[in-house]
Amino acid sequence: MGVFVHISCLLISLLCLGNAQRITDKMFSNIAGTSCFRRLNATHATGCSSTFRGSQGVIHVVKTQEDFHFLLNNPPSPPYAPIIPPQLFTRENMMMLKVNASHVVSGVVLTGSLKNLQSFSHESRCPNQYGGLLREQTCSVNDQENSWNPFGTGLLQEDFPFPVFLVSSEKDAAKITDCFEKFNNFDMNSQNLRSLCSIEINAFMSAAVNSQVCIRRSNMQNNLSPTTFCDPLQGRNVFATLFPRKIVEPAARQVDPTEEIIILSARMDTASMFDGVGPGAMGSLVPYSVLMLTAQLMARILPQRRDPSHPNVLFVLFNGEAFDYIGSQRFIYDLQHGEFPYKSHQTNPLSMDNIKFLVDLGVLDTMRLLNISHATDFPRAGEFGQLMSKYSSKFGMNVTTVNNMQGNLPPTSAQSFLKENFSFPAVILNSPPTNRFYHSIFDDDDNINFVYGNTSKNFLTLEDLTAPSADFTADSIQMSIRNISSIIAFSLYEMITGEEYREALGGSAVFADEFLYCFLTSSQCPLMSAIVQDNSTLPPYPPPRYISVHRTGNQRSVIYTHGIFGLTVGQKLEGVARENCTVPPRIWYPGFGLHGECHLTTQNVSLAVSPAFKEPDYNWTSGRYSTWTESTWSAISARIFLRPSTHHEALTLAIGLTVMVLSFVAVFIINTKSDVLFGNSPSSEVISIPARC
Repeated sequence: MGVFVHISCLLISLLCLGNAQRITDKMFSNIAGTSCFRRLNATHATGCSSTFRGSQGVIHVVKTQEDFHFLLNNPPSPPYAPIIPPQLFTRENMMMLKVNASHVVSGVVLTGSLKNLQSFSHESRCPNQYGGLLREQTCSVNDQENSWNPFGTGLLQEDFPFPVFLVSSEKDAAKITDCFEKFNNFDMNSQNLRSLCSIEINAFMSAAVNSQVCIRRSNMQNNLSPTTFCDPLQGRNVFATLFPRKIVEPAARQVDPTEEIIILSARMDTASMFDGVGPGAMGSLVPYSVLMLTAQLMARILPQRRDPSHPNVLFVLFNGEAFDYIGSQRFIYDLQHGEFPYKSHQTNPLSMDNIKFLVDLGVLDTMRLLNISHATDFPRAGEFGQLMSKYSSKFGMNVTTVNNMQGNLPPTSAQSFLKENFSFPAVILNSPPTNRFYHSIFDDDDNINFVYGNTSKNFLTLEDLTAPSADFTADSIQMSIRNISSIIAFSLYEMITGEEYREALGGSAVFADEFLYCFLTSSQCPLMSAIVQDNSTLPPYPPPRYISVHRTGNQRSVIYTHGIFGLTVGQKLEGVARENCTVPPRIWYPGFGLHGECHLTTQNVSLAVSPAFKEPDYNWTSGRYSTWTESTWSAISARIFLRPSTHHEALTLAIGLTVMVLSFVAVFIINTKSDVLFGNSPSSEVISIPARC
């Protein structure tokens, strides 16, 4: 008997080894991708969510507009999950599914390429419509010609009752289509009579209703089971000054009314409907790179303050501007409360009165035509416009600037300053909106026609603007960024010193090339290697620039920007050994060529979180500050499987119930007749043991 048991166990083990794939792996096939997620503000929720245990639906591939009719006309085997290509992922179709087919649609899968795609923008036609200067001045979403994002669909502001899953892999997209063709795409009216290829999407979002309700629910936790349903959107602003500011003791910090500041600002963040996918190349990275090149150029042509009365330049990159100007609102809040810069920075705080001029970089979709927009007329606005035209003409850059005082200002950070003071001396440098993929997954390197030059040249070297470039064509994005940054730098140079810039050296197109490659393709690039001590920490993908929350690691862009400012704006200290360059503001960088160099830096960071979450008694209905939060969620995943037909499921259930009832009956009969069937058990007999004498 024992030998038989051992042989049986051995045979079973051999069978398991011969087919070691788990049953679940045979039933399900995983699909790589990401999902939209839920964000909330003071009034409502946006985004999407699956059910708690995942949303399941029969796959229905939509190839033409007519394929939607199947979902709208009582399909035979609901729920369904339509697979939609980008050209059909429109507001009209998504709202049609939301309003008319939400009872039969359990999820949507977006898959496909940019081919034949005319436009694809998830953002509203009026970005930050309710967070700007005055609601009367914002554009109308119904007026496409006069809007700031004429190609916007507004899907980023909608709340969908089903998950929307993005599949970028062509292999996984083909897997879904093949499964549909094999099991679903025939005899559509009798689908309920057979097994169907289906998909399960797990993307459950914990948050609901609005930010106020969600924050209150998160605060009503106990120590036994702490639960957070949402977190405020927050990150860091990054800034640097052209000239070092005076170091003071914390106790002696006070605003110096004689200190004058010129601000050059842009936003560093981007947004998208899907988690982790938002390149933001044309939408925000181009002006981001223009600011970085301008800062590097000004630090080279004006390394020291020639006169103590000359204003300093503050370069600021605001974070979270896509969500009602989070970074700039907090920046102004800190200025008003004497908290910028922080005490740890060991410099005097600044106030709004110290800022004499603000140049805010908006979208730069058309690099040949720039509008200089401002709310009120003031002398420096006209002077800046004249200087821009002057230096464009001097170096033959063919950049046209138009001085434009208007009421409907572009949606940029300057609106936060003008909201506090309508007469604030701010100008917005932007171009007419032509970006067809603003705030979407397709605003990538192809959208700006970026081709990496990979010159291996020193990107910190200035270029002769009078000589043609040997590495880039005149119409390349690298040359356009170089030209715009040079014009801005020369204009600010003359405004600061009162002298014309007479040299021929300007910004570096190589620097623009390396910067775009690092932030669009891979962090393993020469520019990042020049600021990071350990090269092994650089990932082979670009840093995310969505502001996110404090729980995530989406702060690499902040860390990298901080380092680039130190390398390019900080003063290089010759002859200083590494052991004498360990305490800030002295910072050691590998530098170009990785030879190592010490820099006296001026860069730092400040919080980019809305003041609404700092004030305990904030009025959530006031609309004064941004109130955006992000839902918490577990891992996002998707998998396809073969769902049995309704008849098959009913038959399986009936057989199972029948077997269960018969089992109970058999056990009952065997139990009552056990003495007849098995006789008396020897173990029940009384065994007498003689007593020990």
